Amino acid sequence: MNATKPDRTADPAGGESGEVHAHVPVLLRRCLDLLAPALEARPGAVVVDATLGMGGHSEALLRRFPDARLVGLDRDPEALARSGRRLAPFGDRATLVHAVYDELPEVLARLGVPRIDGILFDLGVSSLQLDEAGRGFAYAQDAPLDMRMDPTRGITAAEVLNTYPPGDLVRILREYGEERFAKRVVDAIVRERTREPFTDSARLVELVRNAIPAATRRTGGNPAKRTFQALRIEVNQELAVLERALPAAVGALAVGGRIVVLSYHSLEDRMTKRALAVGATSKAPPDLPVVPEELKPTLKLLTRASEGATDEEIAENPRAASARLRAAERVREDA
Repeated sequence: MNATKPDRTADPAGGESGEVHAHVPVLLRRCLDLLAPALEARPGAVVVDATLGMGGHSEALLRRFPDARLVGLDRDPEALARSGRRLAPFGDRATLVHAVYDELPEVLARLGVPRIDGILFDLGVSSLQLDEAGRGFAYAQDAPLDMRMDPTRGITAAEVLNTYPPGDLVRILREYGEERFAKRVVDAIVRERTREPFTDSARLVELVRNAIPAATRRTGGNPAKRTFQALRIEVNQELAVLERALPAAVGALAVGGRIVVLSYHSLEDRMTKRALAVGATSKAPPDLPVVPEELKPTLKLLTRASEGATDEEIAENPRAASARLRAAERVREDA
């Protein structure tokens, strides 16, 4: 999932930023193009990068839209520190905040920003988190089973494995990891944690591999990836946070403002599809001859369905292979 080659972030004018970064922003050009009509139309437009990460999307936004101001959110203090150094040349045009993206209304209120003109979500685990072995996100490297995006708070993956009732673990693996052998994996986890609590990722990877039938292990990559995805989502409450964040983001948009969401698995994409569809659907009965303004949709969908990356983008950044993009524009205020 990580980029394997350095990124020299493209300057919209055709040049380069001059600094080599290990992170290649996913679907960068498409994201910028979708946000452009909202950010170019208003001097001093405010755009939110709700998932700042390594700052690649934010840097490109600030370069392409020189009149825009950026608010960047991230729950990971290390990501904030690194992106802060990356975005330092932009001075007070970039405001970075330690926050989870469902806290957007509170952040905007503190900053005195009544409405925003654009918002970008790049969901899931970041390249920084995957590349730092000690964080426990990557099943390919042995590390403590942490998986917290904000290592200063919350429970760890080890605590989930060692303390959750078996039924809850089965539900998590089925719902968040779409693991069809969840019961077999959990039975093995419960047996092993009774013998010795889980502390590191290598032991869990081996356990999952042994619990999955041999015929299934021959395809689809490392069989532990679904269990690791499920644990990560549970530890960070990613879907619950996203469910709150999407309507909050739409509610913060000014008329003409745009939202762009990049997701990396079907659970996120389905949730995004539903949230945007709600705003893009008329509340009027289907046989009403004239639709009152207050019953008209508040959103216009900008993508007919979810969009994926091109072959060239996937070659440059393998993480883009699973990316799905959806976008919408705010077309009226709520009644």
